[in-house]
Amino acid sequence: MERLARWCHRRRRAVLLLWVLVVAGTVAAAANVGSDPVNDFTVPDTESQRAVDVLRERFPARAGDTANVVFRAEDGVRDPAVQERVEQALLHLSVLEHVQDVMSPYDPATPTVSADGAIAFAVVQFDVESPDIPARVADEVREIVAGASAPGLQVEVGGQALRFAGREGPSRSELVGIVAAVVVLLFTFGSVVAAGLPILTALFALGFGLALIALVTNVVDIPDFAPQVATMIGLGVGIDYALLIVTRFRQGLHGGLSSEDATAVAMTTSGRAVLFAGTTVVISMSGLFLMGMPIFHGLAFGAITAVVLTMVAATTLLPAVLGFAGPAVDKLPIGRGRRETGHRGSAWFRWSRLVQRRPWPAVVAGAGLLLLLAVPALSMRLGSVDDGTEPTSSTFRRAYDLLAEGFGPGFNGPFLAVVELPGPGETEATDRLVEAFAAADGVALVAPPELNPDGDTAMVAVIPETSPQSEATDRLFHHLRRDVAPAAVEGTGARVFFGGITAASIDVADLVGDRLGVFMGGVLVLSFLLLLVVFRSVLVPVKAVLVNLLSIGAAYGIVVAVFQWGWAKELIGIDRTGPILSMVPMWLFAILFGLSMDYEVFLISRIQEEYLRTGDNGLAVADGLAVTARVITAAATIMVTVFASFVLNDDRILKLFGVGLASAIFLDAVVVRTLLVPATMELLGRANWWLPRWLDRIIPHVSVEREGVVARHVLEEEVREELGEVELVEPAARPSSPLLVLLVLLPGPPRLTRAASARAAVTDGRPPRPPARPPGPAPRRCAARPRGGARRPPRPRRRRPAARCARPRAAPPGGGGTRAGAAAGSARCPRRRSRRGGGRRERPPPRGPGGSGGAGSW
Repeated sequence: MERLARWCHRRRRAVLLLWVLVVAGTVAAAANVGSDPVNDFTVPDTESQRAVDVLRERFPARAGDTANVVFRAEDGVRDPAVQERVEQALLHLSVLEHVQDVMSPYDPATPTVSADGAIAFAVVQFDVESPDIPARVADEVREIVAGASAPGLQVEVGGQALRFAGREGPSRSELVGIVAAVVVLLFTFGSVVAAGLPILTALFALGFGLALIALVTNVVDIPDFAPQVATMIGLGVGIDYALLIVTRFRQGLHGGLSSEDATAVAMTTSGRAVLFAGTTVVISMSGLFLMGMPIFHGLAFGAITAVVLTMVAATTLLPAVLGFAGPAVDKLPIGRGRRETGHRGSAWFRWSRLVQRRPWPAVVAGAGLLLLLAVPALSMRLGSVDDGTEPTSSTFRRAYDLLAEGFGPGFNGPFLAVVELPGPGETEATDRLVEAFAAADGVALVAPPELNPDGDTAMVAVIPETSPQSEATDRLFHHLRRDVAPAAVEGTGARVFFGGITAASIDVADLVGDRLGVFMGGVLVLSFLLLLVVFRSVLVPVKAVLVNLLSIGAAYGIVVAVFQWGWAKELIGIDRTGPILSMVPMWLFAILFGLSMDYEVFLISRIQEEYLRTGDNGLAVADGLAVTARVITAAATIMVTVFASFVLNDDRILKLFGVGLASAIFLDAVVVRTLLVPATMELLGRANWWLPRWLDRIIPHVSVEREGVVARHVLEEEVREELGEVELVEPAARPSSPLLVLLVLLPGPPRLTRAASARAAVTDGRPPRPPARPPGPAPRRCAARPRGGARRPPRPRRRRPAARCARPRAAPPGGGGTRAGAAAGSARCPRRRSRRGGGRRERPPPRGPGGSGGAGSW
């Protein structure tokens, strides 16, 4: 990482030019040869999908989706003027592209007029399914229907065929997110230049990612909302990652480093943490591939593309931009500006100390609050979302209400029974099915069977008494599928498949419920293993997984309370409750778990860095929280603002995403990171970094050799200012492990340890105490063995008498060196008393977590 950072810094003009050319070329290629997104809602290995396949093969005229044109007339729908106007509109609809047929309510064969004659509807049959209907066709349908309205005549269009065609994305949310990010960054950095760097990096990566997604759509089926999800995630993590690196860069500059050295320090510490955090997001989104649905695959591919390109931009483009900025990063200050120093006097440091003094009440309060918020999630019901949940300003909602008023709510979501007959014209099975369906409780109407031209396939529409999203409709559907239909066709040789929008939604909900545990388990296991390898600890990954699950469970509970129970629903602009869309829990989990792990990595990596430097777990927690809390708070504020702006959209699904994501990020940043993490790490103490010896030998050592030279230098200067004398130790040469390239770049611990002197103790209100050694095997008292070489002789146990203190020697370049080298340049040599004279023997510096591969050897 250090070599890459220095290379990008020195060749910043070439790096920036390369990025501009690549992004511009990709955008131009996407504009010329990019393909439109494809919504592939197929659900493999389900009965509803088999029904669709049978219709495509044997009943092509009824294989597409339908739309309903619903109208109400004050003088009755059979008024001659009303009938003429409606038939003229239906004629215009019948000549549109992809329109197979239009069934008029005035056709004696298919009368669809309400009992009072005030409401009627026509059915528009398309030859393709909803995702394949072009947006221009959907717009033409809406224009024709709107033009048919007149005084005394209300005409609306509804149905699932046009539900996802021509819908607008949350552009307002993206604009609000960028504006909020600018304001938060200005307040965080206190400088216009520093605030602009994360925005610039995120926009470069986002533009590259969206153009690449458009190109890949020629090969992979990407849903039309995948770019919106990629924008949301890419914008959020892009600003977060650049924010973390720029903050560390400014710390280096304010500590006296040159621009190049500050860039190297930022990239070898925060940059590697960014790579690891991005890897957790990629792992979380990759879990969607376990669901076995093409639409999830396309969504995961789009999100992963955005995150990976954000990581590439943060590790290549940002170092080059930092080279251009240099000390001018603090130019154009806002107010008095802000310097990245003196975290010991910050409110976050005092807050951490307060929590650490009373850890048990903090754990009980934080965990209790999250568990209380998660209680409603126990009653979560997955299901479909119909047009009844749309706002009243939508024509889909008005058509839904007219159908429910004139014919009953079940007309908005009929079941479609597709019957494969044993032979042409053998309709005994369909006759028995119609009688059995009509006798079932909860069925409002059974339409007459319709045969295909070959006479070997029939289609029977069943209208339930309840709405599509009702729980009673789900029970009726399962009863008809499992009990009624098999008994009716027994012995006839016919086969029955239930299809339609309602049946497909129920099948998706069942599929998600069955695979949700596998999906979550796979993501949790992979994330645990990655945390285990990088932090070389067992309890840190366990704690991270548990607290992230708590925050996600609380978000689920809030979503259920608002959208299913109806608590405070008016505040976000919904007037009708319903089940949770079956796909939402997976999307929320994948996004939230990845983003929560981002904050976990940022905080724990800094705590581990401070622990390896001081050997004091409590102080490391306070220092890590004090240094990163402002960055995490700023990043979380941006995320919460972006997600909360989704509530401004009229779409219920986007509102649900906004509430779930915003509440989870808020709880994670406020309750988990600032309350539960410091409290639990204080309670666990040195056990935070416990790793069994056998496991330490098995798992690879994630590190890059010689990456800590500059990092040790700047950390030495920080500690000299705050703690006093610091001792530097050269890192041990470890045998290499066959790692993946990505794992090699993940964050490893720095090589700095705290001197065992009384004046190096921390003056934070507690008495000085010697540094503690983490649990594990006893430290070796010999230097590291070079790779393939012999052991060096052990260091003598007895100290040199005070009268024969060693002459100071100059430290080697880069800040590393030996114990004597660390004291070079001092006016007098520190005098030590021998053990025989009653002096206290100096303890060896602490080793890394797990007993090896941490702070080096001595």
